[in-house]
Amino acid sequence: MSADPDADEEARLFREAMRDVARKSTSNRRTETKRPPAPIPLQREADERAVLREMLAGSEIETLESGDTLSYRAPGVQDGVLRKLRRGQFHVQKELDLHGLSRSKAQEAVMRFLAYCQDQQLRCVRIIHGKGHGSPNSGPVLKAALDSWLRRRKDVAAYCSARAVDGGTGAVYVLLRQPR
Repeated sequence: MSADPDADEEARLFREAMRDVARKSTSNRRTETKRPPAPIPLQREADERAVLREMLAGSEIETLESGDTLSYRAPGVQDGVLRKLRRGQFHVQKELDLHGLSRSKAQEAVMRFLAYCQDQQLRCVRIIHGKGHGSPNSGPVLKAALDSWLRRRKDVAAYCSARAVDGGTGAVYVLLRQPR
């Protein structure tokens, strides 16, 4: 027994009061709530895979010369926007260099690059495709392919060959649509 008779009496009374109480199992304890995982944009990924399949299947690439300029504006994009793009009046926020890549590797790089740019909400980017001087058929393979790939993308508002200081006919400025 302890030296304090009041403490002993309190302990006895407590045990007596608790005699019919059952211990709660640990499985019913409240667990810490976890954040739900970030949503996976399944439809967007499916759309990008479909575009990639379609682009890989399509080999209707026109022949372009090294000095030919590229230019495209999606329906609804004003002439003035394309004019500003040609003049280099949009700030280039990111660039991708395709030198040394095969057609299939370049296509994959372009698709990943544009998806990243959309995620980062970038507006204007530059893609360097080269002039084709190193191509076996001495024509710009990636230039023609890039022209085809970009025309099929809904997130591309416009593109055109870059100014001479930014790569000239060996590069394009790409203006991306802003997500809504």
